[in-house]
Amino acid sequence: MTHETIDRDALAAQQGDRLLAALRSLLGRNAFYTRKLNAARIDLRGLRLPEDLRRLPFTTKAELVADQEAYAPWGSNLTEPLSAYTRYCQTSSTTGRPLRWLDTNDSWQWMLECWKAVYRAARIGVGDRVFFPFSFGPFLGFWAGFEAGSQIGLHCVPGGGMSTHVRLTTIADVQPTVVCCTPTYALRLAEVAAEQWPEGALAASSVRALIVSGEPGGNIPATRARIEAAWGARVLDHHGLTEVGPISFECWESPGSLHLNEDAFICEVLDSTTGDPVPDGTPGELVVTNLGRGASPAIRYRTGDVVVRRTDPCACGRTFARLDGGIRTRSDDMVNVRGVNVYPAAIESVVREFPDVVEFKALVTRAGALRHLSVEVEVAAGAAAGIEARLAHRFREALGLTTPVAVVAAGTLPRFEMKARRFVVEG
Repeated sequence: MTHETIDRDALAAQQGDRLLAALRSLLGRNAFYTRKLNAARIDLRGLRLPEDLRRLPFTTKAELVADQEAYAPWGSNLTEPLSAYTRYCQTSSTTGRPLRWLDTNDSWQWMLECWKAVYRAARIGVGDRVFFPFSFGPFLGFWAGFEAGSQIGLHCVPGGGMSTHVRLTTIADVQPTVVCCTPTYALRLAEVAAEQWPEGALAASSVRALIVSGEPGGNIPATRARIEAAWGARVLDHHGLTEVGPISFECWESPGSLHLNEDAFICEVLDSTTGDPVPDGTPGELVVTNLGRGASPAIRYRTGDVVVRRTDPCACGRTFARLDGGIRTRSDDMVNVRGVNVYPAAIESVVREFPDVVEFKALVTRAGALRHLSVEVEVAAGAAAGIEARLAHRFREALGLTTPVAVVAAGTLPRFEMKARRFVVEG
């Protein structure tokens, strides 16, 4: 773990050297970034990194989507000949047209090394059996986690193509010590376990840790507490993007924050309007440059993730910066409702305070010039009366909005295995 405890000044110098080498390697070979660097009049001979990092242009998802439309189907952000690429993934397209992403064997191995850092921080190693209740479709998801686990000696058990009931049976039969899934699906497994297993059986199972990713939840205290109570296990958050890679991980010693993998990425936290750096402890947008995925790189990629960075020492000994509270929200998730900026994570934070709520959906509609927010909930059998009024009161306290709440029949709302879509905007 010595590279994870390096002095921060030495780390910055190493990052600058590696980025400059990466830029030299792709210039003239990667058509997408060659055009961007030339348009920005970047002369690598006079570039000093990391001091001159802000001279490099941002990359946005909209640019990448447009590039793949112009140079269909793969786009021009490819540094190697097409025949060198061996892996295909795509984004889940929750916010628009999916991005296709290709990796060579070398760039895919870099992804696996990033995932090995996730396991180290979570104290997961040889002797652990890891269950992946994941569809293993074209989304990046836990593909890299599965393959990285096998390389470090974990016993990896795939759970694709199974119903929730069969996955629970598999957990009972094969006795995994770790489960990797979305926070939503961890709660769904717990919901079904409560229906088919004796009370407390899931909490008494072999599972000691859950690595969650793919959506907010692991960083929302009320959601995290609910998962940990149902499973009797520790939740460890992780986040990444298909077009960037596995960016951050939670260490065992500092629950509720995410270490940035600064051995693999240069991570900036910037004012999303001005592009200026913000000080530690101030919310800003996470901008990421990967340092080892040269076959399909991302340079100063605007993630849209709103974070609060801290660089003070961590109890685990790592010198990598941390994101306090994980990913706070996404800038493009915000909806203005009658003058109030509303984020999906804020709604979930309120709902998860109520253990009788099994599932929920938030709906934003428009009537004339104004938007309105309402929430539907499913509640557990035997739930106390008046939960609608109590939830509406908490929404008023937390959001400053009058929010109608309606209880719907059990099984009315959809269940999710991948990223949940509980926040629906219709106007």
